[in-house]
Amino acid sequence: QVQLVESGGGLVQAGGSLRLSCAASGSIFSIRSMGWHRQAPGKQRELVAAITSDDKTNYADSVKGRFTISRDNAKNTVYLQMNSLEPEDTAVYYCNAIVVVAANPFRSLEVWGQGTLVTVSS
Repeated sequence: QVQLVESGGGLVQAGGSLRLSCAASGSIFSIRSMGWHRQAPGKQRELVAAITSDDKTNYADSVKGRFTISRDNAKNTVYLQMNSLEPEDTAVYYCNAIVVVAANPFRSLEVWGQGTLVTVSS
């Protein structure tokens, strides 16, 4: 019904930048929040950043000041600008969204993308 497609991952040297994109498509009435999580090898998935429909943002302490989340509501797309990347940022990054698929009766889904790999070399 609803799909999230991520792009923009890759290999970058420490100190470099990458921009991730995630586009939602399908039976969408509206999107409440969108966010990025990451999972490094041997570690649990963790929240990186999230943004609400009225542009309130939340960041993990480890990325504050380096990463910026933004969204284009007209395109149902969320972005993650990652600057000053560190080897510790290496992980698979997953996009997720809380999508309203019907208004009456109200029905929402939590949807996840397939993930995109970010590798930061030292």
